[in-house]
Amino acid sequence: MMAHKLTFLLEDGLRPLVTQLKDCNGHRSDGMHARLPKAAMNSLRFCSLLIFSLLTTQLLAQERSNSDRFQMHRGIDRQEVIHRTLEPYSGNHSPGVHASTLVGKVMCGYQGWFTCPGDGSGRGWHHWQKGHNFAPGSCTIDLWPDVSELDDDERFQTSFLRQDGRQAEVFSSLNAKTVDRHFQWMAEYGIDGVFVQRFGTEVRDPMGLYHFNTVLAHARAGANRHGRTWAVMYDLSGLRRGETQIVIDDWKMLVDRMLLGCDPRDPSYLHHNGKPVVTVWGIGFSDGREYTLDECEALVDFFTNDAKYGGNTVMLGIPTYWRSLTRDCVADAKLHEIIKSADIISPWMVGRIGTLDGVERIARDVWQPDLTWCQQHNIDYLPVVFPGFSWHNMNPKSPLDQIPRQGGRFLWKQYSELQKIGATMVYQAMFDEVDEATAIFKCTNSPPLGQSTFLDYEGLPSDHYLWLTGQGRRLIRGELQPTEQLPIRRIVP
Repeated sequence: MMAHKLTFLLEDGLRPLVTQLKDCNGHRSDGMHARLPKAAMNSLRFCSLLIFSLLTTQLLAQERSNSDRFQMHRGIDRQEVIHRTLEPYSGNHSPGVHASTLVGKVMCGYQGWFTCPGDGSGRGWHHWQKGHNFAPGSCTIDLWPDVSELDDDERFQTSFLRQDGRQAEVFSSLNAKTVDRHFQWMAEYGIDGVFVQRFGTEVRDPMGLYHFNTVLAHARAGANRHGRTWAVMYDLSGLRRGETQIVIDDWKMLVDRMLLGCDPRDPSYLHHNGKPVVTVWGIGFSDGREYTLDECEALVDFFTNDAKYGGNTVMLGIPTYWRSLTRDCVADAKLHEIIKSADIISPWMVGRIGTLDGVERIARDVWQPDLTWCQQHNIDYLPVVFPGFSWHNMNPKSPLDQIPRQGGRFLWKQYSELQKIGATMVYQAMFDEVDEATAIFKCTNSPPLGQSTFLDYEGLPSDHYLWLTGQGRRLIRGELQPTEQLPIRRIVP
């Protein structure tokens, strides 16, 4: 049906009511003129407003429907992506965790990088596939998500077969309902919120920009609706020399278009020490990154001191051995200067330990002295924990289940050691990372059979690690009696 705009032109005296119907291109269709008694004008004004309201509602509904059917493709330019995806928050907010501080919180990393054919992203099986194919023998994931609670419009069929012969299904991070469900789980299990990953290599391209803008908006809405908190975490991985400017330009865009960190209708955005939190991950690693420490220093200075876009609490994701400038860290003392200019540091830990004894060693030799150093330099310390690790399907030379979860004992040991040294906040890696099998969200114990092999949750409930992470939060906050053993879970039928 042609959408119309309604215009009423009233003239003096016996004012003719000129009704002009215009289509969306502004072209006039059939019009009519009518002379009415002056006494009828008030009624006409009311009727005109009512009709205008009804037509406006219909037009907006049509625009929303068109938006829902929107399919991203490479012919869409950057400006249209920005127009379609970025605006201040206008949804509902429910009270929940206090977003004014990181203290006492367990925050998850949220990748949000999974897409599926037909989800509107135009990216196919992004982050499910290996090469250009997502099929048995060609995938990058080692855990299979449990989609049993998802509605039909959240599930995407694959060519993998379940043990009962039916097609296995996955989800898309582009689906607003699915992202909202993830935040519902966080609220249900007592997880405070997420750092939403924003990759510099993705936002420089319109396809990636559409994807991650959409996920960012979904996460903002989910956090507000379910009383969680959220913040942006920029991942610099893969940027070339000089490309940290992409991050600066992107942050300016988010502040200008979304009012990020200063939107009064988005009270869920994480603040710390009275300022919005922004994280830059990937500074100081010795894995051959092209961007320089000088660039990183300028980036931190921008987030901290820029007259319009600064004034933030800046968190840095840095190497495990940053203090000694060894092993996974560049041997450059400039890194320490950059760290001292920040507010929070979060040294990476995934893959650095693999046994319960290893956790004790890291707590003694790394976490405790890290925390002491930070206290001496007035910097907050956000240590990283992870449930286990495996990336066999991505890297076949690496064994499946490289760092076993041990039914949750490995993760709980990390929370226990952090509680002993007095950690007040924790970064949980990761909420939805099935590629490296660090996910804590619901994964199935009945993954597909065939050429690709997958881990499961060792027969434990699919929500076991959501629950255990919530218990870790209670431990860090002093709400749970410290224990070396896994806490007892009482499941109500």
